[in-house]
Amino acid sequence: MKMRRKKKDSENLTVRSFEGFYRGSWSEIHRAVSLVVGSADLASEAVDEAMVRAFEQWDEVSRFSNPEGWVYRVAVNWARSWLRRLRFRSPSEVPDLAVEDPEMTDPRILRAMQQLPLAYREVVVARLVLDLSEAEVAEALGVPKGTVKSRLHRALNSMKEDLE
Repeated sequence: MKMRRKKKDSENLTVRSFEGFYRGSWSEIHRAVSLVVGSADLASEAVDEAMVRAFEQWDEVSRFSNPEGWVYRVAVNWARSWLRRLRFRSPSEVPDLAVEDPEMTDPRILRAMQQLPLAYREVVVARLVLDLSEAEVAEALGVPKGTVKSRLHRALNSMKEDLE
């Protein structure tokens, strides 16, 4: 009887821990993924899918130094796969993706960012919107820190040229 009670208590603690994470990070991750993929609706689906995966593996994910970065990566990868499948089925059915972000006061910045390749947008959003360090971005995206630095540098230069 005691064994069952301990297991149940542990499961309840895990659920409460995940609920706090979910409530505290869903909106920010959703905003970031929206900016990367260009669609709030697609971002909602992607973040929900990533959160389900995080919950299923919460004992492991909660021990990561940056679980938000892990969820961000999973969500972006899920959205990228969804777009790839859609393009493969029928290129004419791919929606024109655009997102309005109320926190970006200058729509020119948003347009410049949307012109970037997806890999560059991922880095820009993770670094500047999620405010992750270069090391955290590298860990979240599964790329070397040098790749993060070079992509960020190239992305910001490209955006600067677009804005001038």
